[in-house]
Amino acid sequence: MENEELLESSEATDHPQYDLDKVYLFTEFPDKISGRCDNCNKAHFESSIKDGAFLRKCRNYGMKKAI
Repeated sequence: MENEELLESSEATDHPQYDLDKVYLFTEFPDKISGRCDNCNKAHFESSIKDGAFLRKCRNYGMKKAI
């Protein structure tokens, strides 16, 4: 069982796990590649404004950032 846990933890460090329910702040988590999703590397986003903040949501993965 310990080997399985180590394997899972090493996989988690290779590919960061993002909470899809959380809205990330662009100032704290800037794009790895400008204008692209940090997880899937696609540039397809839905845009909206919520509570005076511009929100960008990846159409493919669903990760949200407040710009």
